[in-house]
Amino acid sequence: MIRHKAVFQGGRGEIVEKKSRFIAHVQAVETVDEAQEFIEAVKKQYWDARHNCSAFSVGETNPLTRCSDDGEPGGTAGKPILEVIQGSGIRNIVIVVTRYFGGTLLGTGGLVRAYTDAAKAGIENSVIIEKIPGTRIKILTEYTDLGKIQYLLAQNQVTVENTEYTDKVVIHALFPDEEKEFLRKALTEGTGGRVVLEEGENVYYGLAEGEVVIF
Repeated sequence: MIRHKAVFQGGRGEIVEKKSRFIAHVQAVETVDEAQEFIEAVKKQYWDARHNCSAFSVGETNPLTRCSDDGEPGGTAGKPILEVIQGSGIRNIVIVVTRYFGGTLLGTGGLVRAYTDAAKAGIENSVIIEKIPGTRIKILTEYTDLGKIQYLLAQNQVTVENTEYTDKVVIHALFPDEEKEFLRKALTEGTGGRVVLEEGENVYYGLAEGEVVIF
């Protein structure tokens, strides 16, 4: 599990260049088959378009990438789309850019710019989330130590799912893997060893429009 960006909600972006329409479609995928199915679905939907060029990146580490110019001059469409994906740092994503020809040739440079800008517009109109590998931690504390614990969690930007207030306080938090031991030590030392930390499941988590999302 590695920290990376991902598509939480796919989007659509469009640009017009010399009367040619370039419509980008962005989707999250987990496998090559899913990416290819999405590409085929867009081609079917936009069957009357001159081109449906595409690129995808599948996998979190050493991702598998592919791209297609779909009839455009070699290297003017699929590659620019793929370069946008790679530059964004987003994994497990497919982008299809549909082109409706406007009657004016754009030239090699114009095509590269248009497909690049369309792909960027598609990503900008999508909801992108940072997926953080972490662990669910249950923090059990007396009320006397609550203020100190809340301060430490806020200082280290720890994501809290919810808090239970009974005779004691139970905080359900998400610790990033790379900071888990540091946070455990900080909370233990900060409360003189009084806090109890119970480790739960390993998850990917992130924030989407202010809400905690668990994957």
